[in-house]
Amino acid sequence: MSDANCIFCRIIAGEIPSNTIYEDDTFKVILDASPASKGHALILPKKHCADIYEIDEEVAAGAMRLAKKLACHMTEVLSCDGFNILQNNHEVAGQTVFHFHMHLIPRYQNAKNNDILMWSHETFTDEEMAQIRDSLKYE
Repeated sequence: MSDANCIFCRIIAGEIPSNTIYEDDTFKVILDASPASKGHALILPKKHCADIYEIDEEVAAGAMRLAKKLACHMTEVLSCDGFNILQNNHEVAGQTVFHFHMHLIPRYQNAKNNDILMWSHETFTDEEMAQIRDSLKYE
């Protein structure tokens, strides 16, 4: 299933050219058109789903297995010094294309974008942490 208005669905369908580095029945992996670093790639499930809340659990698990394999391969081929695997959900979290995707971002010592994923840290009291913990317990 695809969405005719989704740029990633159109890339998967071959309507828009891409630099594909991997493809199987479930996923297409392309180089990001606006990369944060050399080799920055995107894992795209072929079946359209907007985000983590909609993706099939087996497809999500497959995306992470593929991310691990590609991170190992890309690290070897590109000789990068580190690696980010990133997945954003909703606009407030940085999602700009509403088709689930995972970023594979090789990192290089002394590169200009190394601080791209840094954030300032929040501080919570022990009581606030206990309240957050208790509200999030999941069984």
